[in-house]
Amino acid sequence: MPDLEAQRIFGVVVRQARERLHLSQEGLAAEAGLHRTYISLLERGRRTPSLTVILQLATALGLSATDLLDAFEQERNRQASP
Repeated sequence: MPDLEAQRIFGVVVRQARERLHLSQEGLAAEAGLHRTYISLLERGRRTPSLTVILQLATALGLSATDLLDAFEQERNRQASP
């Protein structure tokens, strides 16, 4: 069973990175070679991305996969802090 909290936090990170670039969900989807609906589902924590999708998103956002996952870890740690 997927970790729903991790999915939600990953979605937050993707949305923040997308908004920093002033991209719409449709724009990010086009850059990443994904469907806009899938981006929406990811951002709402409704989908667990595969490694391939993480790589596509990172590239489309101008990040390395490491940077994207580091941002995820930082957000998860921030939300876990009291």
